[in-house]
Amino acid sequence: MTLTDTLDYQRADGRARRLTFAEPEGAIRGGLVVLHEADGVTDGVRLLIASLAGEGWLAVTPHLDGEKLTQQDLLDATDITLAWLVERGVQADLLGVVGFDLGGTAALVVASHRKLGAAVSVGGQGDVELPALVEIAGRLTSPWLGMFGDGGDEQGGAQFERLQDAAASSKVATNVVRYPGANHRFDADPAAAAEAWQRTLNWFDAHLR
Repeated sequence: MTLTDTLDYQRADGRARRLTFAEPEGAIRGGLVVLHEADGVTDGVRLLIASLAGEGWLAVTPHLDGEKLTQQDLLDATDITLAWLVERGVQADLLGVVGFDLGGTAALVVASHRKLGAAVSVGGQGDVELPALVEIAGRLTSPWLGMFGDGGDEQGGAQFERLQDAAASSKVATNVVRYPGANHRFDADPAAAAEAWQRTLNWFDAHLR
């Protein structure tokens, strides 16, 4: 299994961020910024980073404060992390972002404010200080794949349809996938989680090349 490592990275302009990353054993296909959930850089996040590296991606997560995360904090942290990837030799058109749970919302925020090769959100929530998904999906500037459970209720289904319509109104490629009955993290549905993982890999394969 690919191992993760952590470092404190500082840009030339003085901005700094703690990063946890994993490198592929062979050639690097591109770079992925992984936006973690509210609990921080957990063992599960490290496993995700290592798994992405196992697929050939240089994967890195900036350490974020999920309790007090603002949109500007998120964008600053992402910019620093992207700069680190570029310094490691990743070309601009081979940069992507992926987020899970709170990170799913964060990935959509980044994808609506930065032009990247691809973005993926798995689940999402509109708490803390980030905007609700449907408020920003129409302003996407990066190709975006969103995958969400509807919680098995009508309200969740209606929210999904509004999000789908908003994303479709943007000027980039989008795909919004609904998993009926699954919760927003897919914890109770291993089949949905496995399919979401494969869709994630396929989206990056298609757009980062």
